[in-house]
Amino acid sequence: MSHTFFATTTRGLNRDLPPMRLYEKAKKLGIWNPSDIDFTKDKQDWVKFTDEEKDLCLLLLSMFVAGEEAVTLDLLPLIQAIAQEGRIEEEMFLTTFLFEEAKHTDFFRRFMDDVAFPFPLGVGSDLTRYHGDNYRQLFYNSLPEALNALRSDPSPASQVRASVTYNMIVEGILAETGYHAFFTMLERNDLLPGLRKGIALLKQDESRHIAYGVYLLSRLMAEHPDEWDHLQMQMNMLLPSAIGVIGDAFARYDVVPFGLVEEDFVNYAMGQFSKRFERLEKARGVSLNEINRVAREADEVD
Repeated sequence: MSHTFFATTTRGLNRDLPPMRLYEKAKKLGIWNPSDIDFTKDKQDWVKFTDEEKDLCLLLLSMFVAGEEAVTLDLLPLIQAIAQEGRIEEEMFLTTFLFEEAKHTDFFRRFMDDVAFPFPLGVGSDLTRYHGDNYRQLFYNSLPEALNALRSDPSPASQVRASVTYNMIVEGILAETGYHAFFTMLERNDLLPGLRKGIALLKQDESRHIAYGVYLLSRLMAEHPDEWDHLQMQMNMLLPSAIGVIGDAFARYDVVPFGLVEEDFVNYAMGQFSKRFERLEKARGVSLNEINRVAREADEVD
């Protein structure tokens, strides 16, 4: 498809749009290097862990590293769909997503290689045994199906499906609940400082991704309020699998390592789901100016 004009030589860039404000944050905060994180203390802590403590860490690591790789593999169609609509400000911010998701993949694999598996790549390090049916449903099937559907059908309905799956469920529920688990078990015991530092930086990146997802879905609800039922259906369809991932993790242990309590994490996940669901519900049919105002206010609070 040929270009008929360029925004930068006609209307210019709208730097007040929420995605451009997020882009400014990404340029400032998103440039960190997993190679610079020191795992010296992590190695000392790791050898003192019990087998079950190591098992729980490996379970979480296996879900994070595969999830980050999955998004790195599957994200391009969303960027392309937004680009085809000529939304240059949104696309500029979306270019940071792929870099950051790849960087997160690098970080978790680097920790595994340097701390958890200090021997040649592939020797004893296959962690797919931790991926249960609920996890596989989301990351092996739902995520690639939803994002790759945009290649042939970039309609608002397909964008809703893709963003709900990626931003609301994978990032907004599972990733955030996973961060919460890592910090709960490690922060209070002052363990694995390198891993904690990387996750704190990673969480900062993902918060921008989720903010954009809420913005995108809010904009779509403002422009296409008839898609609300589709959004609601997608969220409710995927929620049981997301909560199931949490249940599957806790079901592995008679006594859960680090004193973690399943109910705490289910409640946390449902709280993250509910607050974003309520915000999206309020976006139906309102003006784009109002969507932008609410997004800017949320950005200033963050």
